[in-house]
Amino acid sequence: MRRSFLDYLIITLKGIAMGAADVVPGVSGGTIAFISGIYEELITSINNINLSALNTLRKEGIAKAWKQINGNFFAALLTGIAISVLSLAKGIKWLLENEPVLLWSFFFGLVLASVLFVAKEIKKWQLSTVLFFIIGAITAYYITTIPPMQNTENNLFLFFAGAIAICAMILPGISGAFILVLLGAYKVVLEAIDEKNIKIIGILGIGAVFGLLSFARLLKWMFNHYKSLTLAILTGFILGSLNKIWPWKETLTWYTNSKGHEVPLLEQSILPGDYAGDPQLTWSVLLAISGFLSIYILEKLAVKKA
Repeated sequence: MRRSFLDYLIITLKGIAMGAADVVPGVSGGTIAFISGIYEELITSINNINLSALNTLRKEGIAKAWKQINGNFFAALLTGIAISVLSLAKGIKWLLENEPVLLWSFFFGLVLASVLFVAKEIKKWQLSTVLFFIIGAITAYYITTIPPMQNTENNLFLFFAGAIAICAMILPGISGAFILVLLGAYKVVLEAIDEKNIKIIGILGIGAVFGLLSFARLLKWMFNHYKSLTLAILTGFILGSLNKIWPWKETLTWYTNSKGHEVPLLEQSILPGDYAGDPQLTWSVLLAISGFLSIYILEKLAVKKA
């Protein structure tokens, strides 16, 4: 596929949107990739990183291998994600701590819109697609409600935690960071990063690479053979995840983060009228509409470039 500089700039902007979503616990960058029209290309490109690419690198050089793995696409996308994480992470974390209702309202509108646009990709709804949609929704909702496991630093556990979390990150609707919290590995990961524990980071990284390459292969197979059913279950995932990003929450349990601060761990969704603080209803509705319109614009850009 031949692309212009403007095409790659747009991919970088989509990477920035993905990075912003990944910074927020509970929002999946995979959702942004899906509704911005690059999800299937991302999955296919990940699958291209295999032994065949290594053989091409060895026999024909870097240029051929780079083209085989769709390297320009990866470079543009990862650049955007890096820009977003480095520039927006601090601001988004500040908003999470100081204006959580408003931030979650924006993302709620964003994810709600993505349900509609992903569902629109299903050309024909029938009993099987409805069933897979319901299974996806129930599964994602259940994940947002189950209590977290106890922390563990077992090497094998950390390997699989990395594999499962990275799979969640490329699944629309499910946050990898939230999966780490549920597995009891979130605090361990934060401490390993703060302490520069190369062993734990390495184990998690190897697990992530294993999970990414194997799960992407499964997703590609599903898209090739059962596209409607795959779209249906992914749409269900996104819908079920809305419980996690509902703006008004009541905290049931807390945990101490790596800096010694008390942070909400297990929360339940409540009505705005039952919220302990200021529900900021007017601004919340306006920001939810803004989030919805953001997805509308992204989807229109994706259709225009298709």
